[in-house]
This record gives sequence, structure tokens and C-alpha cells, in this order.
Amino acid sequence: MIIFRLAQQSLANRWITALLTILAIALSVMLLLGVEKIRTGARASFANTISGTDLIVGARSGSMQLLLYSVFRIGNATNNMTWRSYKDIAAGKEVKWIVPLSLGDSHKGFRVMGTSKQYFEHYRFRDKRQLVFGDGGVFDDLFDVVIGADVAQNLGYRLDDKIVVAHGIGSIGAKHDDMPFRIAGILKKTGTPVDKTLHVSLNAIEAIHVDWQAGYKVPGQATPADRLRAMKLRPKAITAALVGLNSRMQVFGFQRYVNTYKVEPLSAVLPGLALHEMWALVGTAEKALMAVSAMVVITAILGMMTMILSTLNERRREIAILRSLGAGPRTIVALLVSEAGILTALGVVLGTICLYGVLIIARPIIDTSYGINIEISALGITELQALGAILAGGFLAGLLPAWRAYRLSLADGMMVRA
Repeated sequence: MIIFRLAQQSLANRWITALLTILAIALSVMLLLGVEKIRTGARASFANTISGTDLIVGARSGSMQLLLYSVFRIGNATNNMTWRSYKDIAAGKEVKWIVPLSLGDSHKGFRVMGTSKQYFEHYRFRDKRQLVFGDGGVFDDLFDVVIGADVAQNLGYRLDDKIVVAHGIGSIGAKHDDMPFRIAGILKKTGTPVDKTLHVSLNAIEAIHVDWQAGYKVPGQATPADRLRAMKLRPKAITAALVGLNSRMQVFGFQRYVNTYKVEPLSAVLPGLALHEMWALVGTAEKALMAVSAMVVITAILGMMTMILSTLNERRREIAILRSLGAGPRTIVALLVSEAGILTALGVVLGTICLYGVLIIARPIIDTSYGINIEISALGITELQALGAILAGGFLAGLLPAWRAYRLSLADGMMVRA
């Protein structure tokens, strides 16, 4: 206890440099823990984007590619699956529900997706939460659209506003300006790609392309909206389908059935397995980010060690007096190591407190802007181990200044210099 009291008094006499050292360590600890929190939060948010779906079915492609364009709206499908194949799969006795997805058009940078009303009933996210309407409801008319929360917020849309869909996903795609849609519903925030999606019926996707051939509008041809409403429209192909089975025990058998489907080449992937493959791919970037954070912590500890070393010349007389009063080498070493330990411990505590303070403020902003839900929970085992390593590193960093202080001679310390 005496050693720690002496260390506290010594640091109090040099409170400015001590405070700056504590702040440097606190910032590095906050960065390290913050990266870990964001990393785990991003993983959880990606994993929670789709919940309760057993299989994703689409044209033959890689599992990650199928997951990215069907769930995260990233990229495009290499091919579509025919409506006939979709109906065959939907008729399977193992299928409890199935939801078609059709992508290809856009609106001011946001993806437009054709689907059925069952999408709003069966799509689940984040622990099987259901989609909830903030205003309006499901599309009823052929030219109704349901928009996500980000679409409404970023573009300032409200219920019953008119919007025009563009062909393709580029910024220069031709617009279906002769067939505007009415906003029938606005979904509440989910923190998933649903927020950035405009949902229309599959028949609407067919309707706006009635007068199109090979990706181009036929000159002089314009079918009136009333006539389109009276037509029996049916999609020829879709991009993918979300499938829920009667039992999880049937997943692998039904996946084998889809993967060996003879009418056309199809793929069925498990969302969880595809996500695992994706995280394995980006694992190197995660490790690099953690390594950078660790280097920042090491730099802060080295700065603390440098600070203590730089003050030894000023403290020669102090150390010499302690030795003349009977303090042995162990006492001097313990004093310097205690100072390093106190600085590190205070930095760790302050950094942890600051982290939770920043999380409380930034959590809703990160969720709204990036769709990443960061849980404010107690530190996990990995994080506690990291803090333990930082504390141990702080104490070890005090050994070099302690050894240097021990080597300072009593005569040199008491010498009066001109």
C-alpha cells in the first residue's frame, strides 16, 4: 500500500503528463474495443438480415452470389429461373411457404423488387421479427408500391406520392414514365436492405415491360394502364425465391432435389452457411483491422514508457533520497512499475467508460445510417482478455524505467551541479 501511495503522489506531482498518458491509453483502448464491438455488431446484423428462411433458390451460381443479390441487393443474377420451375418447387410437399423475388429495375439508386403479398407475411429478420408498416399497407392495385424506411426518408416520400421506375439499375436507364406507381405503404425501419428497397407485385413488373423487347421500349407502342389491369399477367421468370419448409430435417433432402433439378440448372443455398462463407472471405480484413488497433495500443504503452524514462533525470534526487532512507532496489522497481500500472489501469477504465458513452450516443445513428445494430452489453471473454493483456503490458512496460532508475547511483543523484 505504501508503494502505491508513493506512486500516486509522484504522479500527482506530474499530473499534466500523467493525464495526457492516460488519455492516450484510453483512446487506444476505446479504439480496440470499438472495433471489436462494430465487428461483432456487423456480423450479427448481417446474420439477422434474414431469419426463418430455410433455403434460397435461384439459377445455378455460387452460394455467396445468390445470397448477395437476393437478400442484400448487391450485384445481379447471372441468369433467372423460369416461372415453371418456381411452380414445380412451390408444389413440393416439403414446402410450407415460398416467396418469389424479381430484381432488375431501380428508382433513383434504390432497387425495385417484384414479389408477392406473402413476402410481408413470411419475411423475417433479427430473431424472426416481422415487417411492420409505419404508414399504409400492402400493395392492392397493379401500380401500388411499398417502400422501405430509407427510401422514404432520403427522398422525402409520403403516402400516395407518385414515383417512376427506371429500367435497369444504372443512373442512365430508360424510365417507365408512362406508368407511375402510387406509394401504398411505408415500412418501419428494420436495419436491413429492406429499408432501401421498393416493393411491387410481380404482375407490376410484367406490366411495365409489356411494351418492351430485348431491354428497349417498342417505338409507338403504349398499352393503357386500364387495359394492363384487365390483362392476365404472369411472370415468365424470376430472380430467386425464399423457401420455408415444414421441418428443418427436410432441408438437405430438398436442397439436393433443387440442385439436381433436371428442367434447368438451379441452386439452393442455406442462408446461414452462405453467410459463414462470406465472413470467412472477409476474415483477413477483420484481422488486419484488429492488428492496426493492437498497434495503436502498443504505441500508447510505449509512449507511457517513454514518458516515465524522460522524467528519470528530473527524479534522480527523489530516487536518491528514497535509497538513502533505506529503500532497497525492489522498492524502487516496485515504485516505477506501480506508476506504469496505475496509468495503464486508469487508461483502461476511462477508455471502457468512454466506449459505452459513445455507443449510447452513436448506436441509433449507426443503425439508421448503416443498418448495423450494436448491442450495448457487458464485455465478452475476448474483450476482457484483451484488457488483461493491456494491463499486463503496462506493468511490463514499467520494468525498463525501473531498471534504469535502479542503475542511477546515489552519489550521482545527490550531486550538486553548477
